[in-house]
Amino acid sequence: MRETPEELAELQALLDSSLSRSTAHLRSIVGERTLTAVQLTQVLTGMCTLALSTVTAKGEPRISGADGHFLHGRWHFGTAPGAAKARHLAARPAASVAHMRGEDLGVFTHGTVEILNPSGGEPAADWPDLLAYFQGFYGADAFDWDNEVVYYRLQPHWMTVYAAPLQDAEQPDALR
Repeated sequence: MRETPEELAELQALLDSSLSRSTAHLRSIVGERTLTAVQLTQVLTGMCTLALSTVTAKGEPRISGADGHFLHGRWHFGTAPGAAKARHLAARPAASVAHMRGEDLGVFTHGTVEILNPSGGEPAADWPDLLAYFQGFYGADAFDWDNEVVYYRLQPHWMTVYAAPLQDAEQPDALR
């Protein structure tokens, strides 16, 4: 868990407000089957496969996969600068991501992306720390980090979590 107490409080407020603003149908599904911010950050470790939704210039939805990393209460993901999703996000930064683990876990997030390492631009203030994390995860030589990959952070305005009820013996340590 890399989150500060302030980041956990912000994430918990987002989870609570998102669920309270959701439809009665969604609340009936998620209800008591959700996780706290602390539990969520304990479960979302390492690389999590994301379904990333972007929108074309014609307003057509597109979905693709991305390696997601949940750091400091936010999703972070990368792609090649020439990828269609990179073009979509440059023009229309609204995005949605979903991370699902079978029927046991679903994390659904809507927000706006920010580019962490823009080509020729000023990187995000925390980019050196994030770059060190990504290089530690993928390997320092995995990419030409300045030219072959662009990283984003999804600043969420809505996020909800579904976690299947488990028996005490089945619960991972993170959920006990």
